[in-house]
Amino acid sequence: MINLDTDQEVSYQIVGEDEADIKSGKLSVYSPIARALIGKSEGDEVVVKAPAGDIEYEICTVEHI
Repeated sequence: MINLDTDQEVSYQIVGEDEADIKSGKLSVYSPIARALIGKSEGDEVVVKAPAGDIEYEICTVEHI
């Protein structure tokens, strides 16, 4: 997905709570980013509520592993 404010591309894998490791890009299914992404498709824009303010992303690729 692409951060619409910075144009930085990031990749995340949504995993169970026990497997979460943000340093390796694995997000807990309960994290704010994962909750914003679940059920979305390529091309969708999502807003993630973060402590520093809302972050807008555009989903560029979805892979089911």
